[in-house]
Amino acid sequence: MSDMEFSIPVELPLDADGFIRRECPHCEQQFKWHSGPANAEAELQPAQESYYCPLCGQPAGRDSWWTREQLDYAEEVAAPTVREAMDAEVDKIFRGLKSPNIKVNRSGALDAPDPPSPLTEPNDMVIVTSPCHAWEPIKVPEGGGGPLHCLVCGAAFTLG
Repeated sequence: MSDMEFSIPVELPLDADGFIRRECPHCEQQFKWHSGPANAEAELQPAQESYYCPLCGQPAGRDSWWTREQLDYAEEVAAPTVREAMDAEVDKIFRGLKSPNIKVNRSGALDAPDPPSPLTEPNDMVIVTSPCHAWEPIKVPEGGGGPLHCLVCGAAFTLG
C-alpha cells in the first residue's frame, strides 16, 4: 500500500463571544478560551507551546485540549474521505494482481457514512481575565469554587 496523508479541514463552532470549548486532559473539566487574538495586545504575543487549565492549573500541549465531542465530530467528518481513499487503495491492489490461476472480480465499494450533524456551541459560562495575562480571556462555568489559574502561566488567582 502507498503512504496516504490527509489534510481534512474541520470547522468547530464558536460561541457568540468568539470562544471555543476546551476540555482539560487532566481534570476533564470544560472551559473556553478565545479563538484568535482577543485584542491588540494579544496579537503581539508569541504562540504558546502549552497552556494551563484554568480550573486545575495543570499544563498540557496546545493540541491536548479537545473535547470528546469535538474529537468524535472530527472523526465523523473525516470518515468519508478516509473510506474513499481506502476503496481506491483496494482497487489498486486488485489491479496489480496478475496471475493466470487467480481471477478476482470486485464489485461494490465501502459504505460511505452520512455526514455528521454540525456541532453547536451554546453561549454559556462567564468571561474571566487573569491579573497577569489579561489579554488572554477565558470562560469558566458559573459558580465554580476555588482559585482559577492563568491560561498562559498557570498562576492562581481569585475573582472579586
